[in-house]
Amino acid sequence: MTSPSFTFESSAFDLGHTIVCGIDEAGRGPWAGPVVASAVILDRKNIPLGLNDSKKLNEPKREALFDPIIQSSHVGIGIVSAVEIDEINILQATFLAMQRAFDQLEIKPDLALIDGNKSPKLSCKTQTIIGGDAKSLSIAAASIIAKVTRDRIMHQLDLIYPQFNFARHKGYGTAAHAAALAIHGPCAEHRKSFKPIALILSR
Repeated sequence: MTSPSFTFESSAFDLGHTIVCGIDEAGRGPWAGPVVASAVILDRKNIPLGLNDSKKLNEPKREALFDPIIQSSHVGIGIVSAVEIDEINILQATFLAMQRAFDQLEIKPDLALIDGNKSPKLSCKTQTIIGGDAKSLSIAAASIIAKVTRDRIMHQLDLIYPQFNFARHKGYGTAAHAAALAIHGPCAEHRKSFKPIALILSR
């Protein structure tokens, strides 16, 4: 299994870029909760050990990396609510979360490496990388920040809506989540534009 490297960032520096960030999101697919994005500018002389695609790390490892990334890097976080997702659709909400994360950075990159094949409109050049969270250390760091931030939000929502057990499935469409929806109906954090929720509301 290959690990992410600093190759994309180094190539960008060789081409004359001076500040490069990685951007990734968490939570495009769930039925409930926000979509969260992060933008991270790593300190190339102080990169936390163990960075990887957040999906390849268990929750304790992601949590353990969160503070080292925050402390050693420039980090921006963007959050778009379920209500906003319903208003503008999940793709545009993902772009908005990325834009908000980028805007939170204290220093502005001249290149943003974006996980995926589509890019939001930013005030700098962008480069999309399919599977970027497994290839670029900057994107891997962003994926960890986004995932941990979203998971923490879902734990908070679990305290408000314990009937849905958000802390366990994080809003994704599990059988237990579907069963809870059948009993209780959607809450304010459910994405009403998503088909499984829309079907329940149409009954």
